[in-house]
Amino acid sequence: MDLWGGGHCFAPMILSSVARQQSDRRTIMDPRSAPTWACPSVAVAAFYGTMGRRIWLGNAMLLASAAMTGVMVGVGGGSGRHRHRHRLARLVFLGANTLFLPVVSYVVSTLRDSANDYVNKEDGTTLAALCHSVFHPCMVITWAFLVQMAATSAASAAGSREVEGRTKAAGPPWELLVKAVWTFYLGASITNKRFFRGLFRVSPSANHGPLTLICSKVMFAPFLLICAKIWIKCYSFRKARKSFALGRNPGLVFGYMEELQRVRRSQRQRGGTTTTAVGDGDQDAVLPPPLLVMGEDSKPVKKRPRGYVFSDAWTMPTDGGSTAGLVTLDRVWELDSVAPTSKDLCLSFALFKLLRCRFARYDDDIADVVGRGGATGHDEPLWTSLLLKDDDGDEQHGSRVFRVIADELSFVHDYYNSSLPTSYAKCWLPAVSVLVSLMSIGYCAVAAYFIAAFAGEVHRRGRGQINCEFWCSGGPTEPVSRLRKKEFGSLYFDVLPEFLLLVLVVIAEARDIASYACSNWTKVAIICHHVRREQEARPRRRRWFALLLLRCRCQKVVSSCWEEKMGQCSVLLALRPTAAAGANFLGRLSRRVFRHLPDEKVKVEVPAAVKACVVDALTRATTTAARQVGVGGGAASLQRSQAGKGFLWACNGRTMSTADVMLTWHIATCVFEVRHPCCRWEDTDTEQGSSSPRVVVPVVEHRSAATHLSRYCAYLMTWAPELLPDEVAWTKSLYEAVKEDAERVLDAARAASAAPAPPLMMPDDEYQDLVALLSERSSHVVVKNGARLGRQLVELVEGEETAWAILAGFWAEMILYVAPSNNLKGHRKAIARGGELVTLLWALLFHAGIHTRPASGVGV
Repeated sequence: MDLWGGGHCFAPMILSSVARQQSDRRTIMDPRSAPTWACPSVAVAAFYGTMGRRIWLGNAMLLASAAMTGVMVGVGGGSGRHRHRHRLARLVFLGANTLFLPVVSYVVSTLRDSANDYVNKEDGTTLAALCHSVFHPCMVITWAFLVQMAATSAASAAGSREVEGRTKAAGPPWELLVKAVWTFYLGASITNKRFFRGLFRVSPSANHGPLTLICSKVMFAPFLLICAKIWIKCYSFRKARKSFALGRNPGLVFGYMEELQRVRRSQRQRGGTTTTAVGDGDQDAVLPPPLLVMGEDSKPVKKRPRGYVFSDAWTMPTDGGSTAGLVTLDRVWELDSVAPTSKDLCLSFALFKLLRCRFARYDDDIADVVGRGGATGHDEPLWTSLLLKDDDGDEQHGSRVFRVIADELSFVHDYYNSSLPTSYAKCWLPAVSVLVSLMSIGYCAVAAYFIAAFAGEVHRRGRGQINCEFWCSGGPTEPVSRLRKKEFGSLYFDVLPEFLLLVLVVIAEARDIASYACSNWTKVAIICHHVRREQEARPRRRRWFALLLLRCRCQKVVSSCWEEKMGQCSVLLALRPTAAAGANFLGRLSRRVFRHLPDEKVKVEVPAAVKACVVDALTRATTTAARQVGVGGGAASLQRSQAGKGFLWACNGRTMSTADVMLTWHIATCVFEVRHPCCRWEDTDTEQGSSSPRVVVPVVEHRSAATHLSRYCAYLMTWAPELLPDEVAWTKSLYEAVKEDAERVLDAARAASAAPAPPLMMPDDEYQDLVALLSERSSHVVVKNGARLGRQLVELVEGEETAWAILAGFWAEMILYVAPSNNLKGHRKAIARGGELVTLLWALLFHAGIHTRPASGVGV
């Protein structure tokens, strides 16, 4: 018996189909009768050409679909961040999803028993062919389901992208279920007699051999896995939307913070303490406020006119009240068994919940609560009480602050751009998701084994993708030709796309498992589970698996929202000289100007000096006296020293816009860098000898902070003007006008300079020539002001060190001035693209109690 069962018993059925197509014939003679003549070569060539084109089209679609699946898996990776960052990636992803259903419908429709039959009558000769295949339909149906599996793994639930109730929830990708059901219908209806009926059989029969039974299970098993994954996404989305820990969390956090502020105020009025200390000796530290971390669904909640609050049966955790089931930040902080990095991660998660309130309709109110320090019990914001408490003495100044806020933004990115957070609506959902992914990987391994075995069996029998038997007839009374056989297509076109899809599915499922294992959401859940155990006085030895997950770092799979990079740009960047101009003075001048400037789209690591300078500026701005004013546009830093007061004219907010001030100081910084191209302290360690520790000279940090922040502000003007205070059109037009004017001046000077320059010019000579060009030949007031300010900085009596300190202080205050805004949409898009330094500072300023710019503008 044939191992495939009835795979070769369909000739009589297909013969009747041919007979219906040849209704004008009175009889159909048996093609296996005695042959008398051969088919004409022209008819055979036409038959070969038609079937070749048909099978070529099907194979091309198989390969194209495998490539599209690779695109969906690749673009859909990393929480779909590439879809937000690159417009081309979004279009390719959308095109791959759109074309899938028509491609599958066409290819699967060619698998009908009569779909590949061929009848052609020409010049009195009729050529008829009966074509069938067994292995090819099995591979095509399996291919369709594998594409569905990969697409389901790469898709994100759109429900998490709902902007806190302001738009209608889109929900999970229901179109995936429609595609899976449609593919199942096509496969069941087309292969009903062979494979679909064999799906429900256990023992072989006359029409269903052993290989047919196995093939039917390999074909349709992915449908169950697809349905399981879609059910998990739908169930997770529904539970997360109604959960007070996820979907309804902003309303509860807002009500909780107001209630906490009221309790703190009443305790202060009674003269009671609002803080507790943890530790002993001189190492006593004040506990952080009881911000919500996890477990909101464990307590009864009641609705208020604005938001929700916990019911009256629950005690506010201010003086050791019961918090069974609910994890607050102070409970995490007081446990010595929790590592400092884990505590900071919980802090980031609590701050993420506060920041979500701003994306919801509680933005102004929650900002007032945070800014007044209502959560801390002191007259200080969260910034001072939490983020400035740097316990790690080995960590560089400001690094912990940036790391905590970066983790906070990663939670924001995950919540609004992926389906991962919805899986934590129930504690068992991540485990079930991982189990389904493991089953999918196991299926791929089993399917790969049987596909290889089936392909070997078919190859041993010398068959192709489609096997045809054809003959010719000259007329009703003429005998038919001898029967001939022909195989079309190569098995490689069935096997190679199949194995490629199996690999892509394994990659997608493995990435899903890694996203759960390495996710910060999983780490916070493990930490909170440990805290609950400690609260319930049921300490349990921490298992090795939980410790392994806490230490797991998969940067290639789960990267943070902000990659600690900042864009660099300059209005003079387009003036980089060519090789022909390199021998004259302007060539060397341009090389000195652009030696350290990267291309416009290049991003560099944020130096430690930038972090320290920004943190110091923010610390000064959030003192009790300065908090009422906010962050100025650089004027405050100039007023702190007698030398800086002479530069106040260059940041006059009443006559100059923010873009004017930024470009003026940017040009001045470039001019000053030409005069002082490298710091004399950069190449020397100390004069005490190599054994002594290297002394960090402040001027080195000031120079690095000033130049990087100057170029980053220019980068924002050309690549992200929507995040700046001025109108987008105005900012772009001003930047382009200044750049074109500077380019015109230097290009004209370069063209007029025919004589070669001296062999070597000192920085002072190059600086003098550059300032003269920009001051005398420029027609734009911003360029002239920049050259004037640069000359004033160079001629500063206090010297280079003071000038770099003035520039660093100005740029630190400037970036802090432009960061706070109400442009929630712009910052949410920036987070989706991968984050910006200004967005990180925007979140940091919110926790520092600064959420708007001074009303009077820059220079206040």
